Amino acid sequence: MLDQDNSWEAVQKRDKSRDGSFFYGVVTTGVYCRPSCPSRRPLRKNVRFYASAGDAERDGLRPCLRCRPLVAPGPDPTAELIREVCRYIEKRSDEPLKLEDLATQAGMSPSHFQRTFKGIVGLSPKQYVDAARLRKLKKGLKQSGDVTQAVYEAGYGSSSRVYERTDTQLGMTPNQYRRGGRNVTITYATIETPLGLIMIGATDRGLCFLQFGDTRTGLLRMLEKEYPAAILLAMSKPYHPDFQKWAQALNDHLAGTHPHLDLPLDIRATAFQIRVWNYLQSIPYGEVQSYAEVAAGVGNPNAARAVARACAANRVALVIPCHRVIRGTGELGGYRWGLARKRALIDQERSHRLAIN
Repeated sequence: MLDQDNSWEAVQKRDKSRDGSFFYGVVTTGVYCRPSCPSRRPLRKNVRFYASAGDAERDGLRPCLRCRPLVAPGPDPTAELIREVCRYIEKRSDEPLKLEDLATQAGMSPSHFQRTFKGIVGLSPKQYVDAARLRKLKKGLKQSGDVTQAVYEAGYGSSSRVYERTDTQLGMTPNQYRRGGRNVTITYATIETPLGLIMIGATDRGLCFLQFGDTRTGLLRMLEKEYPAAILLAMSKPYHPDFQKWAQALNDHLAGTHPHLDLPLDIRATAFQIRVWNYLQSIPYGEVQSYAEVAAGVGNPNAARAVARACAANRVALVIPCHRVIRGTGELGGYRWGLARKRALIDQERSHRLAIN
């Protein structure tokens, strides 16, 4: 028989030395984990302990995707192998990189490599290559006075290819990006929410600005500071049907009746920011994780501070839920729209999730 108190203490401490000696299941999420699982600690009343993975599965639980309890304890050689491929991509982003070549680098079949890479990194190999190449292009555009030169040095075969590939990622053409967003048109409007005013700014491809504020004037100044060279147009009434849907989705989300907020985005980001922001969108409604847990989740356990910077760089509140990331001590940490709003968002999500369950 397992010692319940000792097992719970190991879970609280995330004791790696106990990995393999038992598993714990969380009845509210339907998963079972190893003691060192980096996921947010569950409530004791929702935890069950098992001597084997088979016992947990016979109880109707499935293995956790974070800690992968069926994998032997210790360093994960597959994760390290994928990290090596990421480093390989970063160094050679200006070269043609095919899936087959990257799979060979990892010693896997293309299909297995594709699944494994996305499962660990959070992006497909193609998305990661594109993001690394885009980051190099952005750097080149800022340093070079010649757009064509920056395009070719970043690894794009032609100027037409770079416009096709980067239009939705940059949110603007390379020339516009180099000039600070000049000639990009952003329409905006402000709506009332239970947590104060929110200004929505959008290009013709999606949301590029979604921020809380205390006054319309203050929010407009924030938008102008974010896109100093863009053409800003107040949205005329009656609002476009798409905007009405977005506004309704936001209010429903804050009211707890629309937990999953999926709106089109048109934002600029580095490869690392994309990984972090994609991961944040996978954190379940009503749950929080520490900066260190997010860093481990994106495959870079030592990057907690970089994760914090990626959260601070978020310009699209709620859709990219950076409010679900707190310090490992349990303190809220930072939030660009105020700690009171962060606490309110976390408390509201938790209460609505309990009501749903």
